[in-house]
Amino acid sequence: MILDDYRSPWMTGEMDQLADLARAFLAKEMVPNEERWAAQHSVDREFWRKAGDAGLLCISIPEQYGGGGGTFAHEAVILAEQARVADDAWLNLVHSPIVAHYLLAFGTEEQKRRWLPGMASGELIGAIAMTEPDAGSDLQRVRTRAVRDGDSYVINGSKTFISNGSLCDILVIVARTSDEPGAKGLSLIVAETKDLPGFERGRVLEKIGMHGQDTRELAFSDMRVPAANLLGEVEGRGFAQLMEQLPQERLAIAVSAAAACETAVRLAADYAKNREAFGQNLLAFQNTKFVLAECATDAMAARALVDHCVTEHVAGRLDTATASAAKFWCTDMQGKVVDRCLQVFGGYGYMAEYPIARMYTAARITRIFGGANEIMKELIARSF
Repeated sequence: MILDDYRSPWMTGEMDQLADLARAFLAKEMVPNEERWAAQHSVDREFWRKAGDAGLLCISIPEQYGGGGGTFAHEAVILAEQARVADDAWLNLVHSPIVAHYLLAFGTEEQKRRWLPGMASGELIGAIAMTEPDAGSDLQRVRTRAVRDGDSYVINGSKTFISNGSLCDILVIVARTSDEPGAKGLSLIVAETKDLPGFERGRVLEKIGMHGQDTRELAFSDMRVPAANLLGEVEGRGFAQLMEQLPQERLAIAVSAAAACETAVRLAADYAKNREAFGQNLLAFQNTKFVLAECATDAMAARALVDHCVTEHVAGRLDTATASAAKFWCTDMQGKVVDRCLQVFGGYGYMAEYPIARMYTAARITRIFGGANEIMKELIARSF
């Protein structure tokens, strides 16, 4: 297959070893538990600790803070291996390349030493609370308030669609710290959720897919958080901080989407080779050949775009428009490729026991989270 002959230019021998490690770990610790995680709507906390022991958490965080000392390329290797096993439960994408990097980029030395080692070990699980019932991609509509009272912030508000919401120990909250309109009044404040008065985990959200993924509503009622937990030296920098980190989040989503395209093609090709209809296997039919040829080419194009962005990001050159382009195009392609590959399976493609079925429902959200794809196109257009 043409996908098997392509090697990402940023891959190294060290990253090949990381891919082998992640593949073996996921096969042993993840795949046998997928059905149970879907039933309980979250992965086991013990799984996070095992991932930390294996060195798969916070791999792009410096070693001085307990991380692996790698780059985003190392994160991309792990994300791709998750896609290889059709994972739709483990939200390391939120924990390692997103939450940990907010702390690394904007935290004080004391904050980084207090929180990052626990995130790298899996003892602390990270989440970020951006979305509200009336504020999704438009973060300037955030209503959650954080009012300074002595050495604390008193926080009131609610958040929804929060990934890792059930298990999170470290929660980065987007809150309004002044009456300034729009983006000007937003700040990022970290809550340590264990036994925190006023912090409430709301209902677990029933999704059409990603049933093993921990997604929940959160509420804050006169919740007191130390003022020292503000990220950054001054209030009102939250929107700028978000804009600085969102390109990495969107690239992480694109990496997963491109890898999912490849996984779907491989699953469909293997099925077509072994499934017989009208006296021959499905791969003997011209339509099946053409569908898989087109999907494999689309998958290769997605990986080439991602590879360009990973290279640019590791070099410190990735801009918002390019990251947005990768996010919207790769997730659009993920939906298209997975849908066409599911068709190869016929009725079996609609059965939840088949990975392609889980991939189909999981693919739908990728065009929405991390910023809806329509917003991505607006961001790209601003660069003209």
